[in-house]
Amino acid sequence: MTQAKILIVEDELIAAANIAINLTKLGYEVTAKVNSGEKALIKVAENLPDLVLMDIQLRGKIDGIEAAAQIRALYQIPVVYITAYADGPTIERAKLTEPYGYLIKPFKAMDVSSTIEMALYKYESEKKVKAALSKEQEINQLKTQFLASAAHDLRNPLTAILSSSEILRAYNEKLSPEGKIKYFDNIKNSVGNMSELLEDLLLINKAESGKLSFDPASINVVNFCQQLVADFQLTAVNNNEVKFVCLVGGEPQHICLYETYLDEKLLRQILPNLLSNAIKYSPEGGQVILELTCEPQEVTFRIIDRGIGMPPEYQEKLFGLFERAANVGDIQGTGLGLHIVKLAVEVHQGTIEVQSEENIGTTFTVTLPSG
Repeated sequence: MTQAKILIVEDELIAAANIAINLTKLGYEVTAKVNSGEKALIKVAENLPDLVLMDIQLRGKIDGIEAAAQIRALYQIPVVYITAYADGPTIERAKLTEPYGYLIKPFKAMDVSSTIEMALYKYESEKKVKAALSKEQEINQLKTQFLASAAHDLRNPLTAILSSSEILRAYNEKLSPEGKIKYFDNIKNSVGNMSELLEDLLLINKAESGKLSFDPASINVVNFCQQLVADFQLTAVNNNEVKFVCLVGGEPQHICLYETYLDEKLLRQILPNLLSNAIKYSPEGGQVILELTCEPQEVTFRIIDRGIGMPPEYQEKLFGLFERAANVGDIQGTGLGLHIVKLAVEVHQGTIEVQSEENIGTTFTVTLPSG
C-alpha cells in the first residue's frame, strides 16, 4: 500500500518534529515541516501531499485558516487542523474551509493517526462520488446530444417524404409517369435512410447497455469479402474501382488456408461502413482496396483509399458519436458509422487502427481473432 504523504504546518518547530517522528513510525511520509502559511502554499505546490496537518496560529501574514482556504481552492487537498484554539469564533471560521478533522492540543499520536485515516477515507469517498456525478453528467450530456442529432438526421428524410407526397397529391394528374416515379423513389430512399438510421441507433443502444450479442461461426471470409466488393462495385456512383486482395503468408491467394470464426452479422457492420466511407471520401474514379490477410489465429482487414484523408486533430476522436471531420464539406453522413465499427470490433475483442493524411488518403486496419 502506498504511504500517505503528509505536510506538517506547525508554528512550534519542536512540536512539528515530534509529530513528524510519530507519523513516520506509523508509516506515513512527511513531505516537509513549515511554520507559516506562505511556506505551506509553496510546499504544497512543490510536492502535492495527500493531506495537510495545519496549525491555526502561524508565523507570517496569513494564518492557518486562510492558508487552508487557499489550499482547498487551488488543490482540493484535505486539511486537518491541529490547534490549541477551540473558541467559537475560531471554529466557525475554520468550518468555512470544510476541514476533514479538528484536533485540539495536546493530543496523542494515535489520535492524529485515526483522524488522518478518517480524513483520507472521507476524501477518497468524496472523490468517487464526484467522479460518479461527473460521469453521470457526461452521460446525460451525451444523451442530449444523441437525441438532438438523431432528431436532426431524421428530420431530413421526413421533410423529403412530406414534400414528395404533397407534390404527388397536388400535381398527380399533371405529372408524367417518369415524374411520378422520381417522387416515389424519393419517398422510398428517404424511408430507407430513416430505417438505416434507426437500426444504427438501436444497435448503439444495445452495445451501450451490454446487450449486443456475439455469435461467431465458421465463415468463408474470402467469399464474404468478394461478394461484398462486388456489391459495392455495382452500386458505386462515382465510377470508383473497388478491389479485393487476399494475402496468406504475404502472398496473394484465392483462398484463406485457415478456418475462420467470426460473427457475420457484426462483420457486416464493420466492413460495409469502412468501405462506404472510403468510397464516399474518394475522388471520382478513385480506387478503394479491401485487403484481407489470413493467419492461423487472426484475420486482418485493410481498407485503403486515396481520398481526402483526415485532419490530425480529428483522428483522436473519430470513433466518437456524431463526430465528423472538418474537411468533409457537404458530403452527407450521420457520424454514427465509425462508432458502430469500433463497437463491433470491440465485441470481437479485436483492434482497429487508422493511418491518414489529408489529400493523401486513409487506411483502416482491423484485426480480429479468428480461432
